[in-house]
Amino acid sequence: MKAFEYAAPSTKEQAVALLGDRWEEAAILAGGTDLLSCMKDNLMAPSRVVDIKGLRDLGGIEYNPQSGLRLGALVTFEQLREHPQVLSRYPGIVQAVEGVTSAQIRNRGSVGGDLNQRPRCWYYRNGFGLLAKDEQGRSLVVDGENRYHAILGNEGPAYFVNPSSLAPVLIALGARVRLFGPKGGRELPLEKFFTIPKTDSEHENVLQPNEILTEVLIPAGSWQTATYEVRQKEALDWPLAAASVALKLGGAQVQEARVVLGHVAPIPWRVPEAEKILTRKTITEEIAMEAGKAAVGQARPLSQNGYKVQLARVAVKRALLRAVQGGA
Repeated sequence: MKAFEYAAPSTKEQAVALLGDRWEEAAILAGGTDLLSCMKDNLMAPSRVVDIKGLRDLGGIEYNPQSGLRLGALVTFEQLREHPQVLSRYPGIVQAVEGVTSAQIRNRGSVGGDLNQRPRCWYYRNGFGLLAKDEQGRSLVVDGENRYHAILGNEGPAYFVNPSSLAPVLIALGARVRLFGPKGGRELPLEKFFTIPKTDSEHENVLQPNEILTEVLIPAGSWQTATYEVRQKEALDWPLAAASVALKLGGAQVQEARVVLGHVAPIPWRVPEAEKILTRKTITEEIAMEAGKAAVGQARPLSQNGYKVQLARVAVKRALLRAVQGGA
């Protein structure tokens, strides 16, 4: 590992002043569950590591019936899992958290870190670049080992999947994120935070090298939520496919629906086709199955990952049925 300077600022203003204008200059350390592995694998070699764990205004969970839920970027998965209002009002968030079966990661991994973690694509992790191309500029993924890669949003050149556990359910809840940089703060919908890079020098979101994500804001609303993930094994593993849903019901009928897929596209993938089917309907197993089918109607599987189409379809169906059963 390359030697680096360590800095521990006490304010967010100090923190962004220590970050550079290029990604190579500095890196942010929160829980460190992704950063340290990237540095050990020589995927990142920052000259400075900026430890933001001491920034108190980036912590805390606050719930207000009128304004909604605020999550500081440094809130850990375990803090989410244990918070009484999150447990009672946001079962979809808790289900996403509990999918992370490692107690160590739940106690160290943070909300901001989860949203900003780099892809788990094995080409990227083995040094072939974010877009995984050979020396002639051809994709290594299309004709290679692609069984864990994207089935949606995979027109190229990006084929990795977004690894965030929390992003699908937070997007379904209409969450917004606040970012802070040298020119002050800015706020945007979490759905607009993620991007599909076109070059290896781009990142998977709109965060700039000298900005930090400070908090997530979930507006108030009477949503019934659920998350359903499909994994190869129960031990610590990233899902093969996941679905998060948020439903606003009038009696038994769906007034508004949001359906977001995870781990099947380079960004968390919202599916309005499924949402349209659910609106003004009472969710039965048949309607849930129809919505699941619509959710993957635009899928374009690669040579080895066609099985993900069925997994995503089932994840949507089971998330919907779980949501109308009160998240159980």
